[in-house]
Amino acid sequence: QEAKPECRGKWYLPAGRMEPGESIVAAMRREVKEETGLECQPLTLLALEERGPAWIRFAFLARPTGGTLKTLKEADAESLQATWWPGDPCALPLRALDILPLLDLAARYRRSPPHPPTLPQALPCALLCLRLLVAFANHAGDLWVLLATAGTPRLPVVARGIPAERRGGLRLPVRRLLRDCLPSEPPPGPLGLLGLQHQAGGPGGGDGVCFNVLLGIPPTSPAAAPPEPHNPALSWWKVEEETLR
Repeated sequence: QEAKPECRGKWYLPAGRMEPGESIVAAMRREVKEETGLECQPLTLLALEERGPAWIRFAFLARPTGGTLKTLKEADAESLQATWWPGDPCALPLRALDILPLLDLAARYRRSPPHPPTLPQALPCALLCLRLLVAFANHAGDLWVLLATAGTPRLPVVARGIPAERRGGLRLPVRRLLRDCLPSEPPPGPLGLLGLQHQAGGPGGGDGVCFNVLLGIPPTSPAAAPPEPHNPALSWWKVEEETLR
C-alpha cells in the first residue's frame, strides 16, 4: 500500500528504482524488503519494458524466503503496509493498471512455463544495447544465423549511447538496421528475450545493459535459403554443428 503523497493508500506491486552500483536482482530484493518486509528469491524475468537509457523496467516472478509482512504499525516512507491478496486485484484501488498484464504473465508462467528461468547475467556492458540473434530456418531443417563480419564475426548489436537519441527506445534503430541490411519481405519477427546482461560497478562494469533478443525470418518455401543481405558487412552463417543447432 503506497505511502507516497500522490498515490497514498493505493495498492501496487513492490517496485522501485535501482541505486548506482546496484545489480538488478539486488535492487529487486531490496525494494521487496523495504516495501513488504519479505525476503525473496527471483525465479525468472517475466517482462522487460524499455523507453531508452533513462527508463527500463524489469518485472520478476519471485518467491518469498523469509521475513514478515509489513503492518500499518510499521508504516514508513517506503509503504504503509503489505498483504497477500487472493481476490480480483481490480477490487482494490490500484495506483495504476499496468500491473494487471504482469499478474496475468505470472499466473500463466506458474501454470505452464513458456520459457526456462531467465535471470540477469553479471557481464559488463558500457551502453544500453540490444544484441540480435537473427535466425533463418527452412522446413528442410537447415539453420542460418546473421553475423556482422567486419573484424571478428559477431552477432549484430544496436547501441544507444548518443545523447540526442536518449529519449527514444531501441525499436526504431533495430528496424533501421534490419531495413538497411535485409529485404522487407518476409519481415523478421521477434521470438523473445534470450538473456540480459548487466554488471554494476567493479572492473569493466559500465552500468550498461545488453538485451539479447531472438528474431526469426519465416521461409518462403520448404527448401528456401535466407534472403541476401543488402549490407556487405553482414552475412549468413550456416550452422552445421549439431550441438550448436
